[in-house]
Amino acid sequence: MFSRRIRILLLGAAITLGLLGVILIEAPEPTRTVDEVMNDPSSFLDREIAIRGEIVDGSINSTDFQLHGSSNSLRIDYMDASVSNGLGDNRTVYAQGILHYIDGEYVLEAQIIKTSCPSKYEEEEV
Repeated sequence: MFSRRIRILLLGAAITLGLLGVILIEAPEPTRTVDEVMNDPSSFLDREIAIRGEIVDGSINSTDFQLHGSSNSLRIDYMDASVSNGLGDNRTVYAQGILHYIDGEYVLEAQIIKTSCPSKYEEEEV
């Protein structure tokens, strides 16, 4: 019916289309800034989002912290999150989780927290 070469090409095409389909269906949510989310938080409510911002100095406690952008801030609840090393004041953070409206404020219940690495090019404090 089909030659061996045609069958191999058809199999390769089917595998390639399958992989492209998986990549397109499972495409990750784009990372947003705190300001992008807080400009219209209701459009992200009860959805999983990825957000980045800087931790507000002195806001870290055992269950949550404040993440800020240039003009807005958002509380991040990281009680049940997987947290990478280096969580500290003024660090840039990537948080992935579900945005909720709890007791009159928006809260991201994070599942994953990743911190940026401190730059080796920053000046050392003396």
